Amino acid sequence: MAKRLGSTLFVSRLSSFTNKEKLRQMFSPFGDVTEARLVIDPDTQRPKGFGFVTYKSEVEAQKAIKVMDGRMVDGRLLFVEVAHPEDTSSR
Repeated sequence: MAKRLGSTLFVSRLSSFTNKEKLRQMFSPFGDVTEARLVIDPDTQRPKGFGFVTYKSEVEAQKAIKVMDGRMVDGRLLFVEVAHPEDTSSR
C-alpha cells in the first residue's frame, strides 16, 4: 500500500513581509488552497518566517512542492515540504 503524503505543506524561510493573503496567493496557482496560515510570534505579533498551506488534494500539494521548493520569493529561498503531524506520543 502506498504511503499517503498529505495535502498540508510546511513553508519555511518566508520574508517578514509575507502575510496570510500573499501566502495564499503564491500557492493558489497549483490548486484549491483551503487554508494558508502563518505562525506568529506571540510577543512581537510578527510572522516567524514559516507557515502552512493546505490543499484539497495531495496532487495539488505535490504540484506546489515541485514548483515552489527552492524558488526565490522576496529575496528569500523558500523551502516547501509535506507537513508532518506533531508527534504526541511523547507527552
